[in-house]
Amino acid sequence: MQGRRGGRSRAAALPFAAATVLTCGVLTGCESPVPFYPPGEGSPDGPAVGLGGPAPYLSARPGGALGRGDPSPGAPGGPAGAVPMAPAGGHVYAAAGPGMISPDARGVPPRLYVAHGRAVEIVDAASLRAVGRLRTGAAQVAASWDMRRLWATDPAGGALVPFGPGGARGRAVRAGAPAGLYFTPEGRSALVLAHRPHRVEVRDRRTMRRGGSVPLPCAARYADFTSDGASLVATCTSAGALARVDVAGRRLSGTLRLPEGASPGDLRLSPDGSLFYVADSAKGGVWMVDAARLSVLGFVRTGPGARGLSVGRNARRLFVVGAGSLTAVEFATRRVSARWPLPGRRPPVPGGVSSDGASLWLADPGGLVYAVSTRTGRILRKFRVSGRPSGLSVHPQPGRHSLGGTGLYR
Repeated sequence: MQGRRGGRSRAAALPFAAATVLTCGVLTGCESPVPFYPPGEGSPDGPAVGLGGPAPYLSARPGGALGRGDPSPGAPGGPAGAVPMAPAGGHVYAAAGPGMISPDARGVPPRLYVAHGRAVEIVDAASLRAVGRLRTGAAQVAASWDMRRLWATDPAGGALVPFGPGGARGRAVRAGAPAGLYFTPEGRSALVLAHRPHRVEVRDRRTMRRGGSVPLPCAARYADFTSDGASLVATCTSAGALARVDVAGRRLSGTLRLPEGASPGDLRLSPDGSLFYVADSAKGGVWMVDAARLSVLGFVRTGPGARGLSVGRNARRLFVVGAGSLTAVEFATRRVSARWPLPGRRPPVPGGVSSDGASLWLADPGGLVYAVSTRTGRILRKFRVSGRPSGLSVHPQPGRHSLGGTGLYR
């Protein structure tokens, strides 16, 4: 009897819900704070989207919001099979706004991971004190798709080294001179940009067992995904070219050779998913490349040595790190809105924007690691490490999951 009453209640609620949706479509300022599935769509444990705009992360279970005291999905004691909810908003970085830390990463302590070839220094982001060291060769540190561990890429040693937030090291995985590690947006595969020979290795995200590879025409180091996750676009610095890989079909689906003398480096997808911004240290700016047709749309001059890119936490500006300067480019106008001086003459490597969006962390080749204000460009905090930093990673950062690389969260 109880089950039938519950069934009648749910059935009776459908006309009311439909009327509410229609009413909200007419009235302005009406939005639902609760994620929902349109009738007949989705599964009980799949992602749901909130009406009207970005919604907080909720557990995939009847009952609503996941509070700070609730167990994270997938964690011991957490709901089986639960996944973070996808917020509404309609743009690529809707889930990476200020403070939008995934439930999977809420228990991960904020850390700075500085790779300098011989080791990875682990620094507490609040006190700026060293709290650990991973003794392995490393050029880059990337967060895993679920953000619960990190991976150090060791091109010289031909390995990927997993480790925990505190530096506890796992078993290394052999890889052919890995230059970059990325994860497909749906979380099924890990993609390794390898240099011996030039290829993309397709591996299982959890076990890192190799399941195939895609030959590349050039040596790639940086990459990003199209908005639908169907393609990986990588840059080849020495060849002055971009290569696009069909992820599902495991094939090279396109190439683009930039104008003579170009030296492409880091790249980022625009918030609307229509184009890639590609840093060019030789030309001193960023190329705008059509994401669908893989063709050049234009160029924004930012300054000498444009190397690294970071998207602002509100997804309104792209920060271009160059030699002695930091430049902000407005996504809406595609123009430079600010340029600030940086210490040193060589371009630092970016590590990512802080969770609140107030600062951008950078690492100078001379060993200086510092945070600059994303509003004024003023240096807010700094410390030094030994060696010559080649990679910096701020973790955790807002987003449903990590796509690998440096600061790629969506």
